[in-house]
Order: sequence, then structure tokens, then C-alpha cells
Amino acid sequence: MSRRRIELPQRQVDLLEAYCRLLWQWNAKINLTRHTDFDKFVDRDLIDSLAFARFLRPGESILDVGTGGGVPGVVLAIVRGDLDVVLCESVGKKAKAVGEIVDGLGLKAPVVHGRAEDLLASRSFDTLVGRAVAKLRKLLQWFDPHWDSMGRLLLVKGPAWVEERGEARHYGLMHELALRKLTSYPMPGGDNESVLLQICPKDRLDSFPKEPVWNFDSDD
Repeated sequence: MSRRRIELPQRQVDLLEAYCRLLWQWNAKINLTRHTDFDKFVDRDLIDSLAFARFLRPGESILDVGTGGGVPGVVLAIVRGDLDVVLCESVGKKAKAVGEIVDGLGLKAPVVHGRAEDLLASRSFDTLVGRAVAKLRKLLQWFDPHWDSMGRLLLVKGPAWVEERGEARHYGLMHELALRKLTSYPMPGGDNESVLLQICPKDRLDSFPKEPVWNFDSDD
């Protein structure tokens, strides 16, 4: 991770390496990730997860929507031990695999098999995090009835986020919501950028940080 200038406590590095080993073992049985070497994991999965981690306040309750192979939820549970992380996955085989991975790592991050919308009917979270789940229009349609159960939505998106925002506005899904770009950073292997977006009701905008509140070179 040194080439990306990422310095984490050794125990976290060890857990991340163990996570990758378990993830790739399961990937031979069920498709969980395309990033099957450590450099790709760092360049894509870890960098994106650390972008989320920087803007999460101490002690927040987090729901990872459509966790897939466990990104960003597993990584957040490793690097931000102060967070209350729940991972949600609607595909049963993936949920089972990630649950086994979490257990193997000894993490306190429950994995729920089901849809995030259904979980929000019975439980509240400070922040929902999502990466490569769906276009913005679809996400906002899913979660529109559930703003009483969630504080905000954090999403990592690529350069198409501007068009996705325009589509969401066209369908009237942004009328009562505020969207803020919290940070951006280069995507590996090209000139495009990834962005971290925050979406919340307009009257909550000032309650969330505009600047990072955690640095990955700090301890828990």
C-alpha cells in the first residue's frame, strides 16, 4: 500500500490481507469481485472504502447497501472499529459467503440477507453507504419512503454521476433533497475521477461534515 501512500496500523493491514485471502477463496465458488490481486484491491476497493471512512463521524451506525463481496462494509469494519456496521445483500449466496468471511475475520459486522428497504422498515441508520449498486434514479426511488429511518446516503460514483443527477432531477426525485460532492480522486488507469456524493434532506445538510473527520493514518 506504500505506493498509494496509505499508512494503516499493522493489525489493520493484517486483517485486510486476511480479508482478501478469504474473499478470493470464495470467489472461486461464487462471483464476488473482479479485483483478484492485492494491487487491484488497494487501487479500487480500499481507496473507495477510505473515501467513505473519512466522512463518517465517530460511532455512526452504517448500513452497507448491496455489499456484494463486502466493500465497503468489511473494510469500514476493519479500519473504523468505532462504527456500528451492518452489511445488507439481497443475493442469498453472496450474503452467506460474506457472512462466512466476516466470521472468519472475527468482525462485529452482521450480514443481513435481504433488501435494504425492508431492513429500514424496522431499523434506523445514521448513514447508508453504496458503491456500484444502481443508478442514482433507482436508488432514490428505493429509499424515498425511508428518510425517517436514515440520516443520509453516501455514494461513490464515476464520471457519469452528473448525468445520473440530471435524470433524478427530471423525475422529480431531488426536489426535497440536497446533493453535495464531498471529495473526488483519480480513478486508476485513466483520466477520470471517482466522487463521493452525499444526499440528504435539505433541512439536514448542515448536520453533516463538509470536510473529512478521520484520516486513514490515524489510529482507531
